[in-house]
Amino acid sequence: MSNETDDTDVPDEGEEDPFPLNGDTPQGDPGEQPDRPAEQRHREEEEEAPSIDDLGSDVEFDAEIADDEEIDQDDLLGGLRIDSTSEIEVPERLVDQVIGQEHARDVVMKAAKQRRHVMMIGSPGTGKSMLAKAMAELLPQEDLQDVLVYHNPDDGNEPKVRTVPAGKGEQIIDAHKEEAQKRDQLRSLLMWIVIAVVAGYAILAMGNPIIAVIAAVLIYIGFQYISRGSDAMIPNLLVNNADTKTAPFEDATGAHAGALLGDVRHDPFQSGGMETPSHDRVEAGAIHKANKGVLFIDEINTLDVRSQQHLMTAIQEGEFGITGQSERSSGAMVQTEPVPTDFVMVAAGNMDAMENMHPALRNRIRGYGYEVYMDDTIRDTPEMRRKYARFVAQEVENDGRLPHFTEEAVEEVILEARRRAGRKDHLTLELRSLGGLVRVAGDVARGQGAEATTREHVMEAKGRSRSIEQQLADDYIERRKDYELQVSEGFQVGRVNGLAVMGQDSGIMLPVMAEITPSQGMGGQVIATGQLKEMAEESVQNVSAIIKKYTDQKISDKDIHIQFVQAGQQGVDGDSASITVATAVISALEDIGVDQSLAMTGSLSVRGDVLPVGGVTHKIEAAAKSGCDRVIIPQANEQDVMIEEEYEEMIEIIPVSHISEVLEVALEGEGGKDSLVSRLKTITGSALKESSEVTTPTGGSDPTPQ
Repeated sequence: MSNETDDTDVPDEGEEDPFPLNGDTPQGDPGEQPDRPAEQRHREEEEEAPSIDDLGSDVEFDAEIADDEEIDQDDLLGGLRIDSTSEIEVPERLVDQVIGQEHARDVVMKAAKQRRHVMMIGSPGTGKSMLAKAMAELLPQEDLQDVLVYHNPDDGNEPKVRTVPAGKGEQIIDAHKEEAQKRDQLRSLLMWIVIAVVAGYAILAMGNPIIAVIAAVLIYIGFQYISRGSDAMIPNLLVNNADTKTAPFEDATGAHAGALLGDVRHDPFQSGGMETPSHDRVEAGAIHKANKGVLFIDEINTLDVRSQQHLMTAIQEGEFGITGQSERSSGAMVQTEPVPTDFVMVAAGNMDAMENMHPALRNRIRGYGYEVYMDDTIRDTPEMRRKYARFVAQEVENDGRLPHFTEEAVEEVILEARRRAGRKDHLTLELRSLGGLVRVAGDVARGQGAEATTREHVMEAKGRSRSIEQQLADDYIERRKDYELQVSEGFQVGRVNGLAVMGQDSGIMLPVMAEITPSQGMGGQVIATGQLKEMAEESVQNVSAIIKKYTDQKISDKDIHIQFVQAGQQGVDGDSASITVATAVISALEDIGVDQSLAMTGSLSVRGDVLPVGGVTHKIEAAAKSGCDRVIIPQANEQDVMIEEEYEEMIEIIPVSHISEVLEVALEGEGGKDSLVSRLKTITGSALKESSEVTTPTGGSDPTPQ
């Protein structure tokens, strides 16, 4: 480099670069030993580092673990012998901390080894972002690069891009700054010499100090204008991975176009020597910062179509140029050379994410990677219970401010994991919400100055960590009691206590009323009110088919009115109120009272079979809170009941499989009730017999709640 101002800082061909762009060491003393070849260094690092196959291995416990033969199936800790979670070792790597999701974990490890894209779909809080971060730890670090942007002397609006090994970028910038500083010092010395000569001549020869001052000012301005190109000599370090210990991980969830794809800042001073060089205004996007690493985008469907299209290009080409994102900005005129975007993309979302996702983007992920569905629950085994104990220890360790949990406290957390799973012999994998319970329990213990978090703290935390829906449901129950809108004793015709779920973890009692009226001119029809949604409306139609088939009443000249009392603005969705609607209508048609100390939930087929539904545990607890003595649930859901101990003595659970069983329990008196139930049993029984003769399943699986 000369000491004069150059047009560009990119060395000409054949010229020796004091700070080479390719990261090679400049030629020095022939006798100096060169560094070890990069491939040799990489091989040595790989030999020292654990392989990907070693990651995710079973965690070792400091505490004693009973032999498999000695482990009691009722042991909530799965044979783990501890006094508190302080005895449990927490793995350092994120991939080792993943609980459950064995399939997803294996896919992530394979994808990291082969550098494949991954799309993970599942419920919130099941570990999607954690697996994405774990994937960044599994990618090799030696391939990381720094990205530099240089001024282009031929076209200032098309900056040049160079990549160098990680850590070399800062060295190149420092070298350029040092060269620029030397040029500035030489230029300043030359300027002061010229000023001194001109000022001396004006004062000594012409005897006019005013001319000397004016000349000095003009010379100073001239030198400053000439030296404005010095800034253009210094490249812009666009991506700096000098201090990066693992492969980059960029979370671009909810990022706008500029943050995702890069941008060029607007320059309000575009002339007169005050402009900022275009290469200095270039900003890297998440796709560029994630080069050689992982780009994580949750709720992928929220990206606008244009951003998804550009993301497809970056994935396909492995490089993407940066331009201004706003058409009104001067940055829109700038277009850099392509910048590397060799990242592994991990896209995530809920089930609805696939609906609004660009089909071509999903096709690229499927064509160059994997699609994974995240499990909501996992089989309850002694090994898995031990992992859940480790999960509690991880949450305490990661928070850093919580007291460790005692053995009884960990057992209570595992019981809550069972309850939230909603399935027998399963544990929930929505660990973010379960971790919230751990943190609240720890906060309670810390607030009380306790040395350890006990079971009592966990029980108190359950009340404090109720969801908004649960708090709202409890408030509804209390208000209905105040206004006597909730009936839990006696018999009433056409009124049945139904049960519903608010949110994911809250139950509420929802009365259903039916009334029969003469039809006004037109044929009889079923009229249902209460903000019913599509599935609920279909369930009412199914119920009407049962009523027409099983009742002795002529309903062609009658209207059947069905009201979901105080359903609220959110309305009613799902078909879990089918047996409730059927019981209310049959009660109104036959003029037989329904036991108001009874609540019920269950779906219904057109043949009268009671089908399984979701949220039975929360619904049963809501019935108990509302003062009901008994509750009817589908027999298939009997294995899913995991109610709290305080409700076990408050309510009797009655599992049923046919509508006839529901009516036998719910309707008042004998006489007409017996004849109606007998008729339903005859019809329903024959239908069941026919269906069983047609096909008999040889292998079963857990019923899917409707």
